[in-house]
Amino acid sequence: MNETLRAPRLMHAPADHPPVPAAKIGILIANLGTPDGYDYWSMRRYLNEFLSDKRVIDYPSWKWQPILQAIVLTKRPFSSGANYKLIWNTEADESPLMTITKAQVAKLAAEVATRYGSEVMVDYCMRYGNPSTKSVVDRMVKAGCEKILFFPLYPQYAGATSATANDEFFRAMMTQKRQPAVRTTPEYFDHPLYIEALAQSVERGYAALERKPDVLVASYHGMPKRYLMEGDPYHCQCQKTSRLLRERLGWDKGAIDTTFQSVFGPEEWLKPYTVEHVAELARQGKKHIAVISPAFSADCIETLEEINGEIREAFEHAGGESFTYIPCLNDDDAHIAALMAVIGDNLAGWIR
Repeated sequence: MNETLRAPRLMHAPADHPPVPAAKIGILIANLGTPDGYDYWSMRRYLNEFLSDKRVIDYPSWKWQPILQAIVLTKRPFSSGANYKLIWNTEADESPLMTITKAQVAKLAAEVATRYGSEVMVDYCMRYGNPSTKSVVDRMVKAGCEKILFFPLYPQYAGATSATANDEFFRAMMTQKRQPAVRTTPEYFDHPLYIEALAQSVERGYAALERKPDVLVASYHGMPKRYLMEGDPYHCQCQKTSRLLRERLGWDKGAIDTTFQSVFGPEEWLKPYTVEHVAELARQGKKHIAVISPAFSADCIETLEEINGEIREAFEHAGGESFTYIPCLNDDDAHIAALMAVIGDNLAGWIR
C-alpha cells in the first residue's frame, strides 16, 4: 500500500477545523445510463438529456431542438417506454442495465478490497439519468478521495460514448472546491483479457447448441458515417476487436461478420446495418446464425430488445431458422478479470 495514504492528517489543525476524512483513492465506473422508469415522463426526461447531448447529435441547437422537443419527445417516450417495459426488472424496479452494473461494481469492489484494502473505494455513475456523475463525484470527494480513476465501460472509444462520459466527469470536477487528482482509462478494445472473455462467451454459447451456427455476427452500436470521416476511431476499433476475436477462436476469415445497429435519423450510418445484414444472410441460405455485441459491457435495451426483437424478427421473416443471441459479458468472472487488469494498469504510480 502507498504509505502516503496511511500518514496521519491535520495533526496540528485547530479544534474548530472541519473534519477531514482519511485519504482514499476512488474508482468511478461509468455507463451510458437508464431511465428511472418506463412511464412517459421518466422516458421523456431520459431521452431529452440523451438526445440533447452534442456528442450524440451534433446538429446546431436552433435546428435540432425544435424537432426534438416538438416531434421526437412527444412520440418516442411512448415507443421507447413500451420497449423498456418488455425487459424491465420488475422485482428490483429498474432496468437490466442498472441491475447488471450493480452486480459488476459489487464484484469489482470485492476484488479491489482484496487487492488494495479499504483505502480504495469503488462506485458507479451514469452519463444520463441516475445516479448522475456529479452526485457520485460529490460523494467520493466527501468520502476522502484525493485521487479518482474514471472508467467509462466502453471497450471501443467513440465521441458519443467515452468522450461524453469524460466531458461530464470533468464538468463535475469544475464544481469541486478541492479537486482530486484524476485519470481516465483509455479504451480496451484489444486488451488480451477482454478478447479472452469474449472468446469464452462464444465458446460457451456454441457448446450449448446442437448445431454450430453458419456465421457469427458481431453487432456493434452504430454511428453516423460522417463521424468516422471526421476522425472518430470507433469503426476501426470495432473491426480490430472482431479480427482479434476470430483469431483467438482459431476461425477462418469470413467466420465473423461485423455490423452496426441502432440507426437513428436521416444520415448514412456505419454499414452494414445489422437488421438488414441478418435478413440478407437468411436469403443467402445461412439459416443458422449467432449474434454477439462486443461494444456493450452490459445487456441493455439495444441487446435485450433490439437484437432479440427487431433483429431476430428480420432474420426469421427472411427465412432464418435458428437465431442465437450470446449475452454481453456482464458480471462474468472473465470480464471482471479484464476490467481489473485495466484498473490495475491505470492505478500504476498511485498505489502498489
